Amino acid sequence: MTEECVAKRVEINGIVQGVGFRPFVYQLANQYNLKGEVANTSSGVSIHLEGNRQNIESFCRDISEKKPPLAHITEIDLFDEPVCDHQAFTIVDSREQLVMTTLISPDVSVCDDCRHELFDIHDRRFGYPFINCTNCGPRYTIINDIPYDRPKTSMKSFKMCPICQAEYDDPENRRFHAQPNACSDCGPHVSLFDNTRKKVATPNPVAKTAALLKQGYIIAIKGLGGFHLAADAENNDAVVRLRKRKHREEKPLAIMSYDVERIRKYARVEQQEAELLTSPQRPIVLLTKKEPNSIAQAVAPRNRYFGALLPYTPLHYLLLSQDFTALVMTSGNLSEEPIAIDNEDAFNRLSHIADYFLIHNRDIYLRSDDSIVRKAAGAIRFVRRSRGYVPVPVFLNKKVPPILACGAELKNTVCLTKGNQAFLSQHIGDLENLATYDFFKLTIRHMQRILNVHPEIVAFDLHPDYLSTRFAEEMESINKIQIQHHHAHIVSAMAENRIDGPVIGLSFDGTGYGTDGAMWGGEILIADIEKFYRAAHFAYVPMPGSTAAIKEPWRMAVSYLYDAFGDKFWGLDLPLLKEMDAIKVKIMVDMVNKKINSPLTSSLGRLFDGVASIIGIRNQVYFEGQAAMELEMLATGQADSIYDYEWITTEGHQILTRPIIQGVVNDMNNGIHPSVISRKFHQTLIQMFSDLCAVIRKKSGLKRVVLSGGVFQNSILLTGLIKVLEKENFKVFSHTQVPANDGGISLGQALVAAAVTSR
Repeated sequence: MTEECVAKRVEINGIVQGVGFRPFVYQLANQYNLKGEVANTSSGVSIHLEGNRQNIESFCRDISEKKPPLAHITEIDLFDEPVCDHQAFTIVDSREQLVMTTLISPDVSVCDDCRHELFDIHDRRFGYPFINCTNCGPRYTIINDIPYDRPKTSMKSFKMCPICQAEYDDPENRRFHAQPNACSDCGPHVSLFDNTRKKVATPNPVAKTAALLKQGYIIAIKGLGGFHLAADAENNDAVVRLRKRKHREEKPLAIMSYDVERIRKYARVEQQEAELLTSPQRPIVLLTKKEPNSIAQAVAPRNRYFGALLPYTPLHYLLLSQDFTALVMTSGNLSEEPIAIDNEDAFNRLSHIADYFLIHNRDIYLRSDDSIVRKAAGAIRFVRRSRGYVPVPVFLNKKVPPILACGAELKNTVCLTKGNQAFLSQHIGDLENLATYDFFKLTIRHMQRILNVHPEIVAFDLHPDYLSTRFAEEMESINKIQIQHHHAHIVSAMAENRIDGPVIGLSFDGTGYGTDGAMWGGEILIADIEKFYRAAHFAYVPMPGSTAAIKEPWRMAVSYLYDAFGDKFWGLDLPLLKEMDAIKVKIMVDMVNKKINSPLTSSLGRLFDGVASIIGIRNQVYFEGQAAMELEMLATGQADSIYDYEWITTEGHQILTRPIIQGVVNDMNNGIHPSVISRKFHQTLIQMFSDLCAVIRKKSGLKRVVLSGGVFQNSILLTGLIKVLEKENFKVFSHTQVPANDGGISLGQALVAAAVTSR
């Protein structure tokens, strides 16, 4: 007696397109002798199965347990279906639906199988810079629409040759239904040009590029999410020349090495860091320098860390195999502009920087910078979340309306919500020029299209002069919600940790527009998703010159010294007062006294700047947060003592900077080394914030503390504060899915807006 044949329809949502999911389903169905079909849809993957009930149950179990490595299943639904007497199991054409809910896979590194073929002289793709399969290669940056099929990617102009087509059609082949499948006969190719757009005649453009790099030339290289500017990382003259041309004076440059063993020559790599380096996402990982090392001093001056990454495209591997310890691989742009993705645009914008251009003819639809991560306080933390991770969503506690959150000004990202998923964009950059603003608008349009999200609400920052704010205010027929900057920071951490308030929120950064019009940044909030109360903050001090004080920390030093000592500060024996023109210092004091262009700030970031200047580290910065970063780098050992600290209590607690500044100056006068002062300053902050949390807990009963804001990229402060707070029986939550800096703030904006509109 034949066992009864039943039919089921399986609907699967998640990252199930572009990751080899349909070939996996095909092979699994044949393993269990099931008939039917599988198709990509606008919602994910739809499977019709016919066979005996037990085999269908085993099939459904294996889908979750044995899915392809890049697949991420968020939902599986099973429905009864009539038996249609399918004679085989087949992959059918994609089906579009009214509702699009599928998730797009991020771009990922070339896999080990493809890399082996790349260097196999007997393989037909030997040395081919665009080798890929269903388990690897470009995804998000080449997609224009969904479902994810070749005609909706930038591979649409490349018709597969008969051999590639046969691979694509063969269910037993690793490239079965691999949309970017190609070879040197039918796919994209690379070419080498000089910066006058003259093509370099060479049978091997990659080998010629490697030779030019070894001669000290700077090369613009088109990669996966945009152009890199490359130079030999051991050639200090070449790196200095790159910095000068790019107008990137001192900000650390990323370096790429062929494998982890080469990275170990110049940096310390722990097991967890090695796993990050070799992960399919291939982020830049901040690693402690080894001393001495052969890397050029100009790569990461006055920094304990190198930002290192491994190759993630076949082209990178071919270049790095040419006996380099490391190559500088920095964003292909002029500082503060978006990276170039188009060949013509690259020639126009980078010809005064690069000597040569290694380009290819596969279009990049959406630029995506390299992601940056570091290990801190026992976890992996994002500094920048972009290529390799976007557009994987952050999953929320509950469903929310469709919302567009516009982010902040610096390190901008945008966020779109859909059901219980929040999609943060790749890193957009600092919204300070028209080019970045255009990229901001392009990203919003692209994400709305591929996610099929039509926002009902737009969330944006309180600051009236942000370009993101102006964009939101110009939108028509939409509910507009303004969100306070530091509240959004705390809620972003609450969202990724899937907790509701109220909590004690420590929100520390450089600048954020306060509800009173002052510049906040040293805030302790009692917050839930919808609202907040300012429980404590640093007492205001003036920022002489307003935003000029961010780029010239000596201005903040003068403000803090004048606040702490009054006119007596003129008699202090400090490097700052010897180096700076006395007339300039007097002008700052006059600006403070007369309240001319000197907005008030409570920012902890500005306090870091002021202390860095007072102890002689830096009076001018070349990138955001540089003085604070170098103050952290300087700290060594353990502090035997801390500085006095004090707060006064009115409606909330106002933390006075005066006793801390006086303590720092006293140590300087006593010849204490700046490294000891830095460590003591850090330890003072850790103890003071812990004490304040204890005071707030006593009054409010709150035991959960949330840490967010760019200052928490400081590993000493983050690690020390978590340790002390947990010792005092607080439950501490921080960021691991999105950056603590403004790159994560759009997530918080979206959640606050959802809460405000649902009340």
